[in-house]
Amino acid sequence: MKTSRAVALRVNNLLIKNNMSAYKLSQASFIAPSTLSNILNEENKSINLSTIYKLAYGFGMTIVEFFDDEIFKDEDIIKELI
Repeated sequence: MKTSRAVALRVNNLLIKNNMSAYKLSQASFIAPSTLSNILNEENKSINLSTIYKLAYGFGMTIVEFFDDEIFKDEDIIKELI
Protein backbone atom coordinates (compact mmCIF):
# COMPACT_ATOMS: atom_id res chain seq x y z
CA MET A 1 0.00 0.00 0.00
CA LYS A 2 1.23 3.49 -0.83
CA THR A 3 1.54 6.12 1.89
CA SER A 4 -0.95 8.39 0.10
CA ARG A 5 -3.53 5.58 0.16
CA ALA A 6 -2.91 4.89 3.85
CA VAL A 7 -3.37 8.58 4.73
CA ALA A 8 -6.56 8.76 2.66
CA LEU A 9 -7.95 5.67 4.38
CA ARG A 10 -7.02 6.97 7.83
CA VAL A 11 -8.63 10.34 7.16
CA ASN A 12 -11.79 8.71 5.77
CA ASN A 13 -12.00 6.40 8.80
CA LEU A 14 -11.58 9.35 11.17
CA LEU A 15 -14.20 11.37 9.30
CA ILE A 16 -16.67 8.52 9.79
CA LYS A 17 -15.64 7.93 13.42
CA ASN A 18 -16.02 11.63 14.24
CA ASN A 19 -19.17 12.07 12.13
CA MET A 20 -17.40 14.92 10.36
CA SER A 21 -17.61 16.16 6.80
CA ALA A 22 -14.54 16.78 4.68
CA TYR A 23 -15.50 20.46 4.53
CA LYS A 24 -15.64 20.71 8.32
CA LEU A 25 -12.23 19.03 8.54
CA SER A 26 -10.79 21.47 6.00
CA GLN A 27 -11.98 24.36 8.16
CA ALA A 28 -10.75 22.82 11.43
CA SER A 29 -7.35 21.89 9.98
CA PHE A 30 -6.76 25.06 7.94
CA ILE A 31 -6.31 22.96 4.80
CA ALA A 32 -7.91 24.19 1.57
CA PRO A 33 -10.90 22.05 0.54
CA SER A 34 -9.21 21.32 -2.80
CA THR A 35 -6.06 20.09 -1.05
CA LEU A 36 -8.10 17.85 1.23
CA SER A 37 -9.99 16.54 -1.78
CA ASN A 38 -6.67 15.69 -3.45
CA ILE A 39 -5.60 13.80 -0.31
CA LEU A 40 -8.87 11.88 -0.07
CA ASN A 41 -8.78 11.02 -3.77
CA GLU A 42 -5.13 9.95 -3.51
CA GLU A 43 -4.07 12.50 -6.10
CA ASN A 44 -1.04 13.66 -4.10
CA LYS A 45 2.20 11.82 -4.78
CA SER A 46 3.43 12.71 -1.32
CA ILE A 47 2.06 14.36 1.79
CA ASN A 48 4.37 16.44 3.94
CA LEU A 49 4.55 16.36 7.71
CA SER A 50 3.01 19.81 8.15
CA THR A 51 -0.11 18.63 6.30
CA ILE A 52 -0.32 15.53 8.52
CA TYR A 53 0.04 17.81 11.55
CA LYS A 54 -2.83 19.98 10.28
CA LEU A 55 -5.02 16.93 9.67
CA ALA A 56 -4.34 15.62 13.16
CA TYR A 57 -5.04 19.07 14.60
CA GLY A 58 -8.34 19.18 12.74
CA PHE A 59 -9.34 15.91 14.38
CA GLY A 60 -8.18 17.16 17.80
CA MET A 61 -5.38 14.62 18.03
CA THR A 62 -1.60 14.46 17.97
CA ILE A 63 0.48 13.18 15.08
CA VAL A 64 1.31 10.13 17.20
CA GLU A 65 -2.40 9.41 17.60
CA PHE A 66 -2.95 9.91 13.88
CA PHE A 67 -0.28 7.34 13.00
CA ASP A 68 -1.36 4.92 15.74
CA ASP A 69 -3.34 2.73 13.39
CA GLU A 70 -2.83 -0.68 11.80
CA ILE A 71 -2.92 0.96 8.35
CA PHE A 72 0.56 2.41 8.94
CA LYS A 73 2.10 -0.94 9.96
CA ASP A 74 1.95 -2.21 6.38
CA GLU A 75 5.36 -3.39 5.15
CA ASP A 76 5.03 -1.58 1.81
CA ILE A 77 4.56 1.76 3.57
CA ILE A 78 7.60 1.15 5.74
CA LYS A 79 9.68 0.30 2.65
CA GLU A 80 8.39 3.37 0.79
CA LEU A 81 9.45 5.66 3.63
CA ILE A 82 12.92 4.21 4.07
